[in-house]
Amino acid sequence: MPFTKVLIANRGAIACRVIRTLRRLGLKSVAVYSDADKHSLHVQQADEAVHVGAAPAAQSYLDAEKIIAAAKSTGAQAIHPGYGFLSENPGFADACAAAGLVFIGPTGDQMRMFGLKHAAREIAQKHDVPLLPGSALLSDEEHARAEAERIGCPVMLKSTAGGGGIGMSLIRKPADLSAAFAAVGRLAKNNFKEGGLFLENSSSTRATSRCRFSVTHAATSSRLASATARCSAATRR
Repeated sequence: MPFTKVLIANRGAIACRVIRTLRRLGLKSVAVYSDADKHSLHVQQADEAVHVGAAPAAQSYLDAEKIIAAAKSTGAQAIHPGYGFLSENPGFADACAAAGLVFIGPTGDQMRMFGLKHAAREIAQKHDVPLLPGSALLSDEEHARAEAERIGCPVMLKSTAGGGGIGMSLIRKPADLSAAFAAVGRLAKNNFKEGGLFLENSSSTRATSRCRFSVTHAATSSRLASATARCSAATRR
């Protein structure tokens, strides 16, 4: 094991789950907490806990310098970000590496490569990963219309940045495209620094046809067939 103590740069149930796993692995845990969380369960369960600031996340859980300082002061050799907060911040991953700490997650370069959906699609295509038919970044509405015709409706219009479903619109027929393009474009610009849009086919049958399964064990095959039947039945309801 390359390290013996891990700081969890998160709180609540997320941190508790990491702490339990670290304990099973025989590793020590360090919790961080804000003023609002000093009595939280993750603080009580961890082997050590460090106060990192006021209640607002920007002054505590999102303060990369305080998180790294807490790791260094406790002798933690690694930081687990959980999800949310700093988990998808490439600058934080870089800062951990520069401080000699293991960031338990992708590197900063990997986050930057996959941070934009259209770029992630391009990388996947280069490595022959099965993908739904889609487009590159769209230059304007006419480009979007031509790509939608090429791909075939229904298509999903998406922002290349962000997540959580913000800036996504299902286009069932070409007539829906114009209003959706304007609306999704506004959402992308208002919520994310990157306002680019792209299209992706949203037909579940086409997605399924591009998947390939290799089942070598009869029991596994039986379970897969049963699960597939249940899914198909649920879809028809």
